[in-house]
Amino acid sequence: MKLTYAGIGDKAAWAAAKIALPTYDPAAMAEHTRKHPHWVHFGAGNIFRAFPARMQDALLCRGEADTGIIAAETFDFDIVDKVYAPHDNLCLSVGLRANGDMVMDVVASVAESIRADAGFARLKEIFRNPELQMASFTITEKGYALRGMDGSILGVVAADMENGPAAPKHAMSMVAALLLERFAAGAHPIAMVSMDNCSQNGKKLRAAVTEVARAWHEKGFAGTDFLAYVEDETRVSFPWSMIDKITPRPAKVVEDKLASLGVEDVSPIVTGRGTYIAPFVNAEIPQYLVVEDNFPAGRPALEKAGVYFVTRDVVNQTERMKVTTCLNPLHTALAVYGCVLGYESIAAEMQDAELTRLVEKIGAQEGMPVVTDPGIFRPIDFLREVMEQRLPNPFIPDTPQRIATDTSQKVGIRFGETIKSYMASAELNAASLTGIPLAIAGWLRYLMGVDDAGKPVDKSGDPMMSDLEEIMAGVTLGDASAAKAAAHRVLSNQSLFGVDLRQAGLEEKIAEMFAELAAGPGAVRKTLQKYLG
Repeated sequence: MKLTYAGIGDKAAWAAAKIALPTYDPAAMAEHTRKHPHWVHFGAGNIFRAFPARMQDALLCRGEADTGIIAAETFDFDIVDKVYAPHDNLCLSVGLRANGDMVMDVVASVAESIRADAGFARLKEIFRNPELQMASFTITEKGYALRGMDGSILGVVAADMENGPAAPKHAMSMVAALLLERFAAGAHPIAMVSMDNCSQNGKKLRAAVTEVARAWHEKGFAGTDFLAYVEDETRVSFPWSMIDKITPRPAKVVEDKLASLGVEDVSPIVTGRGTYIAPFVNAEIPQYLVVEDNFPAGRPALEKAGVYFVTRDVVNQTERMKVTTCLNPLHTALAVYGCVLGYESIAAEMQDAELTRLVEKIGAQEGMPVVTDPGIFRPIDFLREVMEQRLPNPFIPDTPQRIATDTSQKVGIRFGETIKSYMASAELNAASLTGIPLAIAGWLRYLMGVDDAGKPVDKSGDPMMSDLEEIMAGVTLGDASAAKAAAHRVLSNQSLFGVDLRQAGLEEKIAEMFAELAAGPGAVRKTLQKYLG
């Protein structure tokens, strides 16, 4: 059984393997889409294949769409050459249930895959087509960055600004050049939809594209009318969105299952850019996509595939609910404690009595009183799904070490926002919090770089790690005064937490918790039992 147009012609074999096939003709759909493109997607990785591509596939199977998606890759061209092209742009999607069941189907909605370097002329042709309705993005938050950590323009962006739109190299420059092409062909409307997992993603995309367009205008590569076109959201919109679906790297258990069923050539590869990808994609079943309904050229009927189309305010509220209460704070707490307690999966941590009580306290007890309710689904239901189905799923191979990456950039939004809400409330007292301070203290304990037995632990990457390590350098297990002194140096940094923890009545509390966690071997477990027992 080969994952190609010809291979899926053997319908009986795929049915026997219980792998669903598209009910439409993929080749005919692809040909139609090439002539009548409605949707281009930038970023051809796993989350795209597991989520947006699968939604459009569902519409095609139900006869509620007749065009697919054109996938463009701006960064890792091996994805197109080594994963898409050999399989006629097909993907084998595997949904992983917590009981081990796998929901398998062939997704055929990608009509064409394009390397943005070699295929830039083709992308220009597509953007000139007035039928194009939207371009979407899953290129990670870094893909929108025009500047480095020091605030200076990246070299590749500076070169693009200087050289103009003829042969841009950075993703945002490419997008600006394609919009210039669309403007020259008739200033047709379009929606530019970021689906990346970052706050106010549409704002980030708009700011980056507009900055490149302004630079080209200043250097004479584009007129004032083009700049007005890009800045006019009635013609070029940048809807905000909230996306939520855990899509880890291809799992060995899935690869082995597919091989046992007779599916050929599905082994993962590692691209030259370090992407771990396979002809299949595995992901959890639950998924959420909330999108601001601002599409000046129309859009696919994705609400029939589960997308919530709402106002920008509701997108913001949904993002805030997830990031500050119902998912991300729990992930961070599990990450830092998982590393010091020797866990290698988030799911395994959810079998730990104290850690389960910790995230229950952070989410259900401390977060719910101040949660932002978006009104499209109940926050408590979302939280319960996270706690009872998503985090405990042993077939989602997510690790605390991965989640612990860049924690200094996360603590402000994931914990600081709830603390601020408590401080603003006349009925609530921030100093009464226990779970959130314990999570922050757990991060400080993680920064010591030793586990609960006193053995060294590798810390994940973080842009502030060198500064934090310098603060923690003199802290050893059992030295309470050094622990408290280091804690106060970190906790007094309001830019980290977005709030004055001393004013909140929490700085001393967290410092004391950290000293207890660092009291000696086994102190992490004892401290968790003390506060959560």
